[in-house]
Amino acid sequence: MVIMASSSMILVIISYETNNRYEIKNSHGQRIYFATEDTALCTRLCYGSYRPFTMRIHDLKGQEVITLKRPLRCSSCCFPCCLQEIEIYAPPGIPIGYVTQTWHPCLPKFTLQNENKKDILRIIGPYFVCNFCGNIEYKDFMFYENNGCIQLLTGGI
Repeated sequence: MVIMASSSMILVIISYETNNRYEIKNSHGQRIYFATEDTALCTRLCYGSYRPFTMRIHDLKGQEVITLKRPLRCSSCCFPCCLQEIEIYAPPGIPIGYVTQTWHPCLPKFTLQNENKKDILRIIGPYFVCNFCGNIEYKDFMFYENNGCIQLLTGGI
């Protein structure tokens, strides 16, 4: 699956912050979904990439199939009580899971949880996070199996 941001060249030139739009494509490059961000202009200008948002994912018929909600949270490692969280609803209105940030002073760490907030997957990022020249690769995943065993898989995505 490939997610590509859509942008207009004029908006890039004037540096005007707009609601983000994304195309979600399969491995053959075919568009299977599109996503739109729902935030106010003032929120985008004041909070930048840390802003709260609602992301609506639509199928090719235009029907909303998934909703992602991220409340306003802190991004500093000095405030571990207000870490990032995204709520996932599918179909809209029915919670199916959460992605929560796990506190660590140096590493980006996230936990994927089911609708009951039970941990399913942990994602650990690299020590040095810099996406100035490209994407950040997350290589290590810890899956929580039904039998309680932890399996470590290594391999980039």
